[in-house]
Parts: sequence; C-alpha cells; structure tokens
Amino acid sequence: MRLCTPLSLCLAAAALLPTASPASAAPTCASGPDFPLTTRIHDAPDTYEAGGGYGTWYLDLTNTTTRTCTAVHPVVVLVDDDRTLKPSQPRMEFYDGSRPHPVRFRATDEAELVGAFDDGFPGFTVGPRRTVTVKVRLALTSDAVADEVTANAAVVQRHDDDGDWIGQSDDYRFRVRHDEPTEPGTSTATSTGASTGTGTGTGTGTAPPGRGRDDLPFADELARTGIATPRAALAATAALLLAVGGALLLARRSRGRR
Repeated sequence: MRLCTPLSLCLAAAALLPTASPASAAPTCASGPDFPLTTRIHDAPDTYEAGGGYGTWYLDLTNTTTRTCTAVHPVVVLVDDDRTLKPSQPRMEFYDGSRPHPVRFRATDEAELVGAFDDGFPGFTVGPRRTVTVKVRLALTSDAVADEVTANAAVVQRHDDDGDWIGQSDDYRFRVRHDEPTEPGTSTATSTGASTGTGTGTGTGTAPPGRGRDDLPFADELARTGIATPRAALAATAALLLAVGGALLLARRSRGRR
C-alpha cells in the first residue's frame, strides 16, 4: 500500500490499532500500491469566528476498489501556525445519517490536535465503487486565538488486532478570527470555498456544545502516544511506532512494496 504522509497522519493511524476489539474485526479492503479510499474535504468554510456558530463541511470517502470497506474511521489532525490551539477549543461533530457524534481532540507533543471519529461508533461502510459523504460540523470557542489552521483527515480501517490506513485527504486550510458581535441567530463561520474543494460552506448559527464525556477510546490512545512531525528524528519515529503496535504496520508496508 502507498506510504502515508505526512508523518503525523501515519502515526495517528497507527495509534488507533491497539484499541481495536474482536467485535470490530473486518476483512481488509487494502491491497496494491494505492489507498483504496479517495478522501476529500469539500464545501468547507475558510473562516471561523472564535465564539461563533458552527461551520459545516463534508468528507467524501470514495471506494475505488471492488471490495467493500467496513469499520472505516476518519482521523482529523488540526495544526495551527502559532501552536496555540488547545484541545478544549475546537467543537467538532460528525454525522452517521442524522445522528451526531462528538469528536474529542487531544494534543500531541508537537502541539498538534488529533480527533478520531469514534465514540463507540463501529465505523462507516463504503461499498465497491461507492462514495459515503460524512457531514462534519466545527466551531471554535471564544478563547481561541486568531490564527491560521490546517486540517487533514487520515482514514483507518480497524481489524480485531491490526489495521490499515486506507485513505488520506489533502490539506484544508482555514482562518480563526475575532470579530464584532453578530446579530442573534446568524453564523459567523463564512466560506468562499476551501482549498481542497469548491462550493459554499454553511453555518448553523447554533452555539457549540459543552465538552462531552471523557471516555472516547481512540482519542485517549492518540494522546498517550503523541504524534511526531516530519522534523522529528527517524529513531524517535521508529520508537513511537513500536510503542503503538507499529511493527505490524511496518511489516504490512514491507509486504505491500514487494
């Protein structure tokens, strides 16, 4: 399978593997040199007001193979330019049909924020040559500092004791700003089209929810692991991968190169 880049997304994917349970076993949909899922963020706001309403965007998961991909979990990584964004400040939800699920963020040693689409959720199923579009909502609390933020999504397929990274999006870059108060009921998340897609993002004007329960298993594992950036030393990267069961992934990667 194709190598996962940047390194932060690779390690985020690897960190998910030890949390898999027998109930989450799924036949692999990964084979060959390319990712089986084409992943794209689109119709996303380019600006969010700190303390404002939600901005809505979409994550396309397109299965390019003749296999069904089950137990599919996106993982979002947020990196702000000044490294001031805190895990408590993004408020994100993803939707499984009409049902919202909270995304909990944790900070890494490199001040990146990682949030897995899992709160006991079994994962998405993407049929052969089909696309599943996941609705995502994001808001920033009023104490978030004005900054530029880059979001990426890695996609992981979980197995009983193993897993594969099976997709990776391009960058979605947006601005966090502070502005004058707006009229009640209006959203302060605005859009002229994100860097990874076209169209107009939407904002609901609803207030961000309070922080949810503190028991989301994927995010806990990600935080304990820590995620290195491409600037980290190769030796440190190898040690991290081993710490999260990365030896299995490295073996799988090696087989994919043959």
